[in-house]
Amino acid sequence: MGEQKRIPLGIFAVLLLIAASSFQLLRASEDADDAIFYESFDEDFEGRWIVSQKDEYSGVWKHAKSEGHDDHGLLVSEKARKYAIVKELDGAVSLKDGTVVLQFETRLQNGLECGGAYIKYLRPQDAGWKSKEFDNESPYSIMFGPDKCGATNKVHFIFKHKNPKTGEYVEHHLKNPPSVPSDKLTHVYTAILKPNNEVLILLDGEQKKKADFLSADDFEPPLIPTKTIPDPDDKKPEDWDEREKIPDPIAVKPDDWDEEAPLEIVDEEAEKPEGWLDDEPEEIDDPEATKPEDWDDEEDGEWEAPKIENPKCEAAPGCGEWKRPTKSNPAYKGKWYAPLIENPAYKGIWKPRDIPNPAYFELKKPDFEPIAAIGIEIWTMQDGILFDNILIAKDDKIAESYRETTWKPKFSVEKEKQKEEETEAGSSGIAGFQKKVFDLLYKIADIPFLSAYKPKIHDLIQKGQEQPNLTVGILVAILVVFVSVFFKIIFGGKKKPTRVEKTNLEPSESASNQTNGENEENKEKEESSAPPRRRSARRDN
Repeated sequence: MGEQKRIPLGIFAVLLLIAASSFQLLRASEDADDAIFYESFDEDFEGRWIVSQKDEYSGVWKHAKSEGHDDHGLLVSEKARKYAIVKELDGAVSLKDGTVVLQFETRLQNGLECGGAYIKYLRPQDAGWKSKEFDNESPYSIMFGPDKCGATNKVHFIFKHKNPKTGEYVEHHLKNPPSVPSDKLTHVYTAILKPNNEVLILLDGEQKKKADFLSADDFEPPLIPTKTIPDPDDKKPEDWDEREKIPDPIAVKPDDWDEEAPLEIVDEEAEKPEGWLDDEPEEIDDPEATKPEDWDDEEDGEWEAPKIENPKCEAAPGCGEWKRPTKSNPAYKGKWYAPLIENPAYKGIWKPRDIPNPAYFELKKPDFEPIAAIGIEIWTMQDGILFDNILIAKDDKIAESYRETTWKPKFSVEKEKQKEEETEAGSSGIAGFQKKVFDLLYKIADIPFLSAYKPKIHDLIQKGQEQPNLTVGILVAILVVFVSVFFKIIFGGKKKPTRVEKTNLEPSESASNQTNGENEENKEKEESSAPPRRRSARRDN
């Protein structure tokens, strides 16, 4: 038998790669048939997507490649602009029946300091509406995606729902949404609306949030209004006393209480330091300064040499007239206030009575408006935002398949390149540590029981990213917040004042006369006098 030829390893690897790529393309093609809507932006968007003709939207959209890839997307090409573009669907997509998945990719190629990268899923518009008129006022059913500016750092999920009693559309915001990744890689955002009233928010295929559309704990304001509301016409009675404590009306200021005594007095025991130069001024004319050649006495006035600190004073305890310093006055008591006592007329904190809420309704499932178009309407200070692979599907398995075939290969390449760049730049040291710290802090900010402090934590993180030398200080500050809230949860916080609802009883009369004015603690109203500060001077060359 003749010798069998071997296929070189390099050629075999290339063939394997081509086969894998072909399989991915074939798989994506098959998935596309199962998708309700899919936009890959492989072809130019012009003629298929309509750019708003409103004057305020001056930003230019471009069909461009993602940096480092042959894959195209929809690019935000200019800084500090408003952008608006819309794609009308062939048929409206119902959100009421079965599972609906909304998914898209964004890449913040130049970062995101202040701007949005979210998508609006528009409901059917009024008769006569045209795509070129798309703007911020165009009503939507769902708004989903990243938004970051200042203390705001969240992946929005907002839905509008029509109140069947009032006919008004109300925005309902997801509470404690996940944060926006701080890198410049491609990320895929997924919202899965399930028939059991749940919504799942995924970031890069990982579940970050699960919420119930009918739960008051998950959306603000709640989808279902409260059964009762405070009566807007109810008024607090004039004799209703909310002061728990009052100044004691029979208390008398002690005879030895001197309100006029100063906070500080001259220290009579102080002695002038030895070597004090009484006759030397603190500042002298700069002997090296010369009058500028272009100085005009008539226009500029008489020239005077700039002042500098007197060099003789540097070696001495001080110069000029010596004055005794001041010290705390042991006789100081400040203004006298009567002590507080329990208020016999105290009725509690008043609040209006509750009445049935005319806007209240009940339902078992949200009555979503269908999706008739997909729009991107944003304002951003950054360019380089790239949208890609916008998908609407009826099965989360389809969305998962798209992530595997369209997003994951790009993300893996970008992640590997990022590691190489960090290694080459030496970022595996301090800078790499700082990035890991900030990524961890963003995750800490997403912890539910820190939701009230989330804006403050995001603000601290942003300052740390702008000034990396503050990393340790920022970490300590957030750690203090975390520990404080943790102990507050365990041991409890301050008790809230008693709230007493108004009843239908006849108003009661005051049980005693009250003195005028509210109690205040003794305050230090006098400031200590400080020795004169030496003025800094400069030399004119």
